[in-house]
Amino acid sequence: MKEIITYSEEETKNIAKQIAEKMGKTGIIILNGELGAGKTKFTEGFLSYFELEKEISSPTFTIINEYKNKKATIYHFDVYRLADIDEFYAIGGEEYFSKGICIIEWGEIIQEALPEHYIKIDIKKDENNLDKRILIIEEK
Repeated sequence: MKEIITYSEEETKNIAKQIAEKMGKTGIIILNGELGAGKTKFTEGFLSYFELEKEISSPTFTIINEYKNKKATIYHFDVYRLADIDEFYAIGGEEYFSKGICIIEWGEIIQEALPEHYIKIDIKKDENNLDKRILIIEEK
């Protein structure tokens, strides 16, 4: 487990870029954190490594967004609105795990559907400093 503190959106995006640089063609990143913690900003930084940051939109109402170019295929999930894990299975969510890199916001909701290996990142806000974020990164 690794803890990283950032003091701006830009620093958080840079951490995401560093993680993206180490990813292969597939992999799973679970992002947990309250609303406004920086999950989408993290994803924006991650996508920027693959030159896809201009494509980003929050998948809140669509559940999954796909970003693709010659470098990577990335699936960005927001499972917050799923009623339960059965809904994730119903949309074939686990089938994406082997098709590309999956970034899953609110991933704790589908914990039992996750494969054995993934990266879990908890993003916490600091109530005393609105720009500060604590990223707790754990490889499972």
